[in-house]
Amino acid sequence: MKIVQTNKAYAPWIGGMETIVTVLAEGLSAKPGVTVEALVCNGQRSFVRDVQTRNGVQVTYLPRWGFVSSLPISPTFPFALGSAEGDILHVHEPFPLVDLSVAAFPRIRRHFKRIVVTYQSDIVRQKWALRMYRSFIHNFLSIADRILVSSPALIESSEFLPLYRDRCEIVPLGVNLEWTRNRAARSGRVQEIRRRQGTPLILFVGRLVYYKGLEYLVDAMARIPGGKLVIVGSGPLQGELERQIRSVRCADRITILPHLDSEELYAYYEACDVFVLPSTEKTEAYGLVQVEAMASGKPVVSTEIGTGTTFVNQHGITGLTVPPRDAASLATAVGTLLHDADLRGRLGRQAEERAMKEFTTHQMVERVYHIYQKLLDTTAAGHSPA
Repeated sequence: MKIVQTNKAYAPWIGGMETIVTVLAEGLSAKPGVTVEALVCNGQRSFVRDVQTRNGVQVTYLPRWGFVSSLPISPTFPFALGSAEGDILHVHEPFPLVDLSVAAFPRIRRHFKRIVVTYQSDIVRQKWALRMYRSFIHNFLSIADRILVSSPALIESSEFLPLYRDRCEIVPLGVNLEWTRNRAARSGRVQEIRRRQGTPLILFVGRLVYYKGLEYLVDAMARIPGGKLVIVGSGPLQGELERQIRSVRCADRITILPHLDSEELYAYYEACDVFVLPSTEKTEAYGLVQVEAMASGKPVVSTEIGTGTTFVNQHGITGLTVPPRDAASLATAVGTLLHDADLRGRLGRQAEERAMKEFTTHQMVERVYHIYQKLLDTTAAGHSPA
């Protein structure tokens, strides 16, 4: 079985989707009889084609001249995709270069037995681009054999997916949770964090950008008696958040840590009492940081924004969910967990169980591999995969 995965970028340039693509490609390449190639744009500006083998995956990094509204400018990409071939073409959307390439070069469809799409989210912020690009998305989705979606909510909230519901299949995103086996080695550091930062400890992890809703979390802290908040992340809103923290007089209760290495971040997950993801826009399609917090046995407070955030964190089972842009509701939910140790413990245990059962990289790789096999089996039998 030969698989070609394609995405905007790939390791070592890592974001949330790049991590998923890398883990999936490497996991599949470890299976007997499977070869995986990744066709991606270079993570940094480049004018040369670079081919590397990374953990069993042949990765072709194509020249990238720059970006336009998060779209890589890579003039050679359509031609590279047009010359690729294999059993499965697996595209990670949204990736306009693929949709445009398939429209320009219909032969791409004939070079593969089946096309699989992982659909991460609709285009949310670049509305001007969507007006010009909408028909290309429909054209590509109409020829896909399977559309892998991370949660049922994404199908319902998407502009596009309801039209292709019969081709959609739920495959939760997976996270490498092997680090949870080393808790004993971090126990001393966990206690030190709790002594230094104070307790009870509330944690947020993520980029400081518009859709994370951090301004509402800061306002909520002003309503929560006691408790310390640690924000782990950096981004364009850091200065604005620091001014807001001072204005609500919480500078002694809120700390921003721009960067932590992996082991230190794991220790913070284990040190916190409650994890919060207060996102406000559908750009937050999943919230994988929730899975890491849940795997540490911590309950989550997240917002219901019509995406996969509340598929991961289930209200009353693994944590609590609240409406977006509502500091009062955030404060109430966080305060409830901080002051009810029995509830916090029960939800934390159930959160850990759900994370380890549903959201590991092993589970994700196995589910995708079985979908590939089923598609290719129907191809060999001459049947439609639908």
